[in-house]
Amino acid sequence: MTPDNIMTLGRQAIEVTVMVAAPLLLVALVIGLVVSIFQAATQINEATLSFIPKLLGIFATLVLAGPWMLGVLTDYLKLMLTSLPTLAG
Repeated sequence: MTPDNIMTLGRQAIEVTVMVAAPLLLVALVIGLVVSIFQAATQINEATLSFIPKLLGIFATLVLAGPWMLGVLTDYLKLMLTSLPTLAG
């Protein structure tokens, strides 16, 4: 196994991780920003106010993007398992 192969595997792993995590993180970021603007406008300083909207938003994102996320992960796993003999030998 050459250093180039290891770097390629690491890059692919990071790309898959970012692709799978991005929808959830972006939804949480947008909802947190909207709730923060609402709290600043109404001067309601409640730390738990953003928890329920974020939870519902992430749940909805998992329902909508979950099959795609699972597909990306299984495709990556199939690629890794099929290329394992060539990488090891």
